[in-house]
Amino acid sequence: MIALIQRVTQASVCVADQTIGEIGPGLLVLLGVEQGDDQAKATKLCEKVIKYRIFADQQGKTNLNVQQAGGSLLVVSQFTLVADTDKGLRPGFSKGASPEQANHLYEYFVSACRDRGMPTETGEFAADMQVSLVNDGPMTFWLQV
Repeated sequence: MIALIQRVTQASVCVADQTIGEIGPGLLVLLGVEQGDDQAKATKLCEKVIKYRIFADQQGKTNLNVQQAGGSLLVVSQFTLVADTDKGLRPGFSKGASPEQANHLYEYFVSACRDRGMPTETGEFAADMQVSLVNDGPMTFWLQV
């Protein structure tokens, strides 16, 4: 399971010209689910995302996590994160989980974040989404479990 996280000052996701999720300061989490991923991996990744210290403290050091900084999450499913790009000029998606399994683990990940007290907005699984963000820093990290 992969999370590409971006520290943002704001982010939103639209489907069919309707905003369905938006946050102020926090993390945009692009989530990819691979074959073999399970709830244990989703829980572990959730904990890592929430506890990852990439927000500045009062001394300007990146010592705070998103909860400590008072931020929110915007979680968007993104199957392209699991693409195989080793050969050729076209990505392969054979490493990705089935749509049913990916959706189940996406929903589980979102619930796990909310259960830990994180204000969490979402995109829409398998929809054509337009994601807007202001990357703060810029700070972008690839987390994988």
